[in-house]
Amino acid sequence: MSQRLHVATRKGLFTLDRHGARWSITRTSFLGDNCTLVMHDPRPIGGRTRQRRAKFSGQLVAALDHGHFGVKLHRSRDGGATWQPIGTPAYPPKPADYKPRMPAEGAPYEWALKRVWSLVPGGAHQPGRLWCGTLPGGLFRSDDHGDTWEFNRTLWDDPKREEWFGGGAEVPGIHSICVHPTDPDRLVLGISCGGAWITDDGGRSWRCSGPGMRAEYMPAERAFDPNIQDPHLVAQCAAHPDTLWVQHHNGIFRSTDRAAHWSEIQNVKPSAFGFAVAAHPKDPETAWFVPAIKDEKRIPFGGRVVVNRTTNGGRSFKTLTRGLPQKHAYDLVFRHALDVDESGDRLAFGSTTGSLWVSENGGDSWKSLSQHLPPIYAVCFEKPLVG
Repeated sequence: MSQRLHVATRKGLFTLDRHGARWSITRTSFLGDNCTLVMHDPRPIGGRTRQRRAKFSGQLVAALDHGHFGVKLHRSRDGGATWQPIGTPAYPPKPADYKPRMPAEGAPYEWALKRVWSLVPGGAHQPGRLWCGTLPGGLFRSDDHGDTWEFNRTLWDDPKREEWFGGGAEVPGIHSICVHPTDPDRLVLGISCGGAWITDDGGRSWRCSGPGMRAEYMPAERAFDPNIQDPHLVAQCAAHPDTLWVQHHNGIFRSTDRAAHWSEIQNVKPSAFGFAVAAHPKDPETAWFVPAIKDEKRIPFGGRVVVNRTTNGGRSFKTLTRGLPQKHAYDLVFRHALDVDESGDRLAFGSTTGSLWVSENGGDSWKSLSQHLPPIYAVCFEKPLVG
């Protein structure tokens, strides 16, 4: 069966195709440009005939960071052969009389787009809807496939937002958007550092997620405050969306009640720290993580690249090493640089050294596809068309 994988890197977007057992780079886009994120939308564009839909690969959206020239979004409707610029989320002007209610770091954050940090399609029956999370913590919605974007003022104007603070970045950011597959007006956001936030009405109202996450970097009396947590990524099981996994700055957490409560998973070796997590699309008990040493080090333990997998809801983990470098390897895996396809058997992840690996058997063994790409920010399998 053929398969397609998109890899966003510091120096462009690379597309790999699988035919039989062989993967190869078949297309490059934006070479030399900083491509920070890529999204595949498997929903057909309305108005196409059934025959044409069968050949249509959905649309791709790529985020480019041009530094001084800002962030730009581009869209492709032919698998990446051609690209067109689309709308870029824009913050409204900050009111002249604006006074921060509770500035976390002594001064109000700028009302300006710093980075597109998450992009996801809306529900199967929400034509054109996309969601976009950004630094410094603003959420945007498009209902025309990204041509225009609407700023979500309800979340931005919530008094609790100004308690958020930067984690690895200098400002807070929305890096995870989980859309409920059967109730697409329900979203769970992951925010560093602002915890997990939930809407049940498409963004008209919001609430900070339930208790259970723990922040060891805070004073003891605030360690369990939901609004200052640093989830590095939130992942949802597609077939059982009440189950969510979080790779947190200081641990792994799981919810089985739609993010109402979180349980910390203890005694994870070699480390409970990391950025990436992938939830099995069918089995709510299975998830994958890429551990590292945290804070000052930010490298794999012992110079060994490993993947941790649980198949029993976090009660135990298996450390997967076959095919991965186990000596003098210092690859860090960013939060969007691990993905699993719709089968749950095929995974891919890329690293800051430009190494790219794929597994065809749930992580039991890995194959190196490249060791020479630019630093990898995100990987994304194309999904089958829906609708």
